[in-house]
Amino acid sequence: MVTMKYGKLTALSLALLFAVGCTSKGGDTAGNETLDPNAGMTAGQGSSYGSEFDSSSEAALRAIKTFYFEFDSSDLKQDAMRALDVHARDLQGSGKRVVLEGHTDERGTREYNMALGERRAKAVQRYLVLQGVSPAQLELVSYGEERPVAGGHTEFDWAQNRRVELRD
Repeated sequence: MVTMKYGKLTALSLALLFAVGCTSKGGDTAGNETLDPNAGMTAGQGSSYGSEFDSSSEAALRAIKTFYFEFDSSDLKQDAMRALDVHARDLQGSGKRVVLEGHTDERGTREYNMALGERRAKAVQRYLVLQGVSPAQLELVSYGEERPVAGGHTEFDWAQNRRVELRD
């Protein structure tokens, strides 16, 4: 009887752990959009984000030079793509060179984080090249976890450190 109670309790505990593990991506908490330090930068522009921007929204997108990533991911977010579209047009017209600096949070080994920072920088590079920017205009650097902008150990701090910075 006692063994049966513990068996049911163990099975229920494992089922709950599995369910909780399946609801998040890579250990991040649900709703990470609120942790994006760029969140709200393009607010007030309506729900349409077509290829035509008014000058104020284009200036707001041009001001975004830091692009944030989810935990253990190098996938670009939609907001980042909109800002990168503006940067791509600027780069095509000017021919200037920029540096794409890849960064990670402190979790993971140094080697893994260096590789992840590089993958993030390459994701931005790939997107810009697909928009018509010459690869010769783009230099990639990965700093991994070595240059955090937030020194804390919370999810908010880590979200600020998972980034690619576009440097002129």
